[in-house]
Amino acid sequence: MFTNLSERLGNTLQKLRGQGRLTDDNIKDTLREIRMALLEADVALPVVKDFIEVIREQAVGQEVLKSLSPGQALIKIVNDELVNVMGEACAELNLATQPPAVVLMAGLQGSGKTTSVAKLARWLKENDKKSVLVTSADVYRPAAIEQLKTLAAAIEVDYFPSHAGENPVDIVKNAVQEGKKTFADVVIVDTAGRLHVDEEMMDEIKHIHQAIDPIETLFVVDSMTGQDAANTAKAFNDALPLTGVILTKVDGDARGGAALSIRHITGKPIKFLGSGEKTEALEPFHPDRVASRILGKGDIVSLVEEVEAKVDKKKAEKLSKKVKKGRFDLEDFREQLQQMTNMGGIGKLLDKLPGTGQLPAGMKEQMMGDKTFSRFEAMINSMTPQERKHPQIIKGSRKRRIAAGSGTEIQDVNRLIKQFTQMQKAMKKFSKGGMKKMMRQMQGKMPPGGDLPF
Repeated sequence: MFTNLSERLGNTLQKLRGQGRLTDDNIKDTLREIRMALLEADVALPVVKDFIEVIREQAVGQEVLKSLSPGQALIKIVNDELVNVMGEACAELNLATQPPAVVLMAGLQGSGKTTSVAKLARWLKENDKKSVLVTSADVYRPAAIEQLKTLAAAIEVDYFPSHAGENPVDIVKNAVQEGKKTFADVVIVDTAGRLHVDEEMMDEIKHIHQAIDPIETLFVVDSMTGQDAANTAKAFNDALPLTGVILTKVDGDARGGAALSIRHITGKPIKFLGSGEKTEALEPFHPDRVASRILGKGDIVSLVEEVEAKVDKKKAEKLSKKVKKGRFDLEDFREQLQQMTNMGGIGKLLDKLPGTGQLPAGMKEQMMGDKTFSRFEAMINSMTPQERKHPQIIKGSRKRRIAAGSGTEIQDVNRLIKQFTQMQKAMKKFSKGGMKKMMRQMQGKMPPGGDLPF
């Protein structure tokens, strides 16, 4: 997400770095470039106008003009206004009520509501240690009911059954009663997708809302619809008292217009970002961290939190001891690949590192994309235990057997061994206290924009 916007803003603001002073001309040129970058990202026009006006007012202020580094001061202004537009602080779910706290999910057809219900249930269970009950009031799509039942079983949360032909209001009332009986902390209600122009369907969700009086009413919207997502959210907010938004399919959206438009147009905060189909692919929306990623500074805080939550501590300690003894084999390499996959893959990790947003298109995949991970793992699985422990014995005939057993080519096996050898050398440097030296070397090789501007 934000790939195109990040690239355009990065190139624009890069030109300002090192400028001795800001002039009317370079401010005007920069604002024009920022405006074009936002419009190309499908940010709503009213948002763009207000954004540019704020930047213009602050750019000619005394604080910037007197700054030792005016260019960097302007970048700071852009960063702060991005945060302001998106909501300033992470808007957490409000569950402070007599249990069960009821969360109602609304949205258009195909926006990813049912998957988002499961994602949110999993997030509440794992992060807030809540007991969760889910139910579906989508009586028009039996497949949606079955999908939620399957997802609930997979993430091990309670499911309240419903059937096509039932009254949606009766379903949700009974689900809340069941939540009280089973002492559930949270009840999440999935609803049918509806168009805001469909009066009958909008009346139905109003009746559902009145029947259960949810503490949170979340609008689930596809980020790839750009500024239309904000306009649709506004239409729903006129009918329902929305408390927040879940932005889905952000992994398929390179623009980011929805995220930059929703808060400004609806006044409602984005509370979560969803990406992909996996139930763990949901993260709280932190405006300051997202602004940092847009400006190419990465999101180290989120990366550290993700590592803390998803890396197996015991395995990490075991690997650390092996590395200190100078031992690192293909079994260990495979474990590292699996750990990175658990954290959403290399693409998601790279997005949170400074400077990687400005890597050329396709380079992330080339630097060991998720498909490469799968091939590497298949090749390692095709090896004998001896080959995994002693990769140096893998020669011609062994390479042919491994390639045939994993459905790959000999060139792929060669690439695996090359990547492993590079990682093995890196691990040896770590064990000899070369971490600081390696970080210095990496910093020297970072693409433009990798340094922190302030």
